[in-house]
Amino acid sequence: MSRLFWTALGAAAGVYAVRRLSKAAQAYTPTGVAHGLSDFGEGLRELAAAVREGMEQREGELRLALGIDTDTVDDVAGRPRLDADSARALLDDPTGPGAHRAR
Repeated sequence: MSRLFWTALGAAAGVYAVRRLSKAAQAYTPTGVAHGLSDFGEGLRELAAAVREGMEQREGELRLALGIDTDTVDDVAGRPRLDADSARALLDDPTGPGAHRAR
């Protein structure tokens, strides 16, 4: 019984090692490299989209603080969406902790 166990364990380890080596070898073929580069390109596109979204959000906050936008007054309540102190803090330190409260 012990021999059968060790034989099966050795065979399983061999199959596992061969599959891992095959997968590693596939990664270095031209097809594998192309697949890896396409994944890298997709990651860059996602990063660029996230950066663009953050830039648009931040631009909206700064335009609001500077009073450039025409919709700086909340239509429902008739009061400014950003009070004067928050606007001044945003202009003085645009990357400070109050930058994200200007929504």
